[in-house]
Amino acid sequence: MGTTWGGRAHREKGRRRHRGARSRGCRGAHRLADVTSGTSTLTKRVLLAAPRGYCAGVDRAVVAVEKALETYGAPVYVRKEIVHNKYVVETLSERGAIFVNETDEVPEGARLVFSAHGVSPAVRESAAARSLDTIDATCPLVTKVHKEAVRFAKDDYDILLIGHTGHEEVEGTAGEAPEHVQVVNSPDEVDQVTVRDPEKVVWISQTTLSVDETMETVRRLREKFPSLQDPPSDDICYATQNRQVAVKKLAPECDVVIVVGSANSSNSVRLVEVALQAGARSAYRVDRSSEIDEAWLEGAATVGVTSGASVPEILVRDVVDLLEGRGFDDVQEVRTATEDLMFSLPRELRAGLKAAGADDKRPRKETRRELPLA
Repeated sequence: MGTTWGGRAHREKGRRRHRGARSRGCRGAHRLADVTSGTSTLTKRVLLAAPRGYCAGVDRAVVAVEKALETYGAPVYVRKEIVHNKYVVETLSERGAIFVNETDEVPEGARLVFSAHGVSPAVRESAAARSLDTIDATCPLVTKVHKEAVRFAKDDYDILLIGHTGHEEVEGTAGEAPEHVQVVNSPDEVDQVTVRDPEKVVWISQTTLSVDETMETVRRLREKFPSLQDPPSDDICYATQNRQVAVKKLAPECDVVIVVGSANSSNSVRLVEVALQAGARSAYRVDRSSEIDEAWLEGAATVGVTSGASVPEILVRDVVDLLEGRGFDDVQEVRTATEDLMFSLPRELRAGLKAAGADDKRPRKETRRELPLA
């Protein structure tokens, strides 16, 4: 752990006010005796998870829309939410992005971005039929799962897709091989699964699931189908796993864990579940700091903070600022991994940028134009 949040100002403040507090436990151990007065004071701290926030796939998708708006001008259409975060969608809408549910809402010949969650072949065909100029911002890790579905369907396997029915990613993956794919939402659904040939069954998964729950589903599936095959590599993405590991690390020390993320963000919702399972006394998801209930903080000595993989850091900063205003001004980062992966921009966009004489350099995330918080 280190007091690294917010740059030098926060670090120096943490050193001045709480030097030595890092080595103490949480809860009871944070009630420090005042030897001169004989009273005790409650030292409040924030444990800030790292990694948190934007993953490489989300960064790529958001930059793709930003670059398309800069290069081609508004409007640029986006099918579904580019990523599952209200603030990001609102910010891009202010800049001229128009979000639609289906391709038939887009004027013929217009420019359409496919979201990070991916689309089915049927959606691509519909876009082509309307002569839409498409930019595919599907996360490459989601594309990997699509290719697995195609490959196993070609070999005539029954494919058990562990994921959440109705999620865009699941719809896109299942759409690659609808005759072969059935969705398994949870371990409790395993008993209902039937296949044509128990010797030709494989599982794949949505990329944003709880690792522990997915492995429990796989365990039960394997009990039912001993010949069940695994995907060639992990389908749950590195960022989802890293954020869950970080939360597991800090949760046992926390009275409250606050997860910043939208309600339709699967990985954000999973972080709340992971925090509770790992020992946090309570855990809540908020879109932004204004949704924090003051009652959650009553009597708390340690608050954990993290964010889902589609959450910009400005929203986390605002939560930490609010907590500091409530006396939680010892901010310590709990780092369990360092992420440096970056995906290149979509091929279609790179070609368009080159033709327009524009560059494909990424703006630093912390310097991108962002709307002021309400």
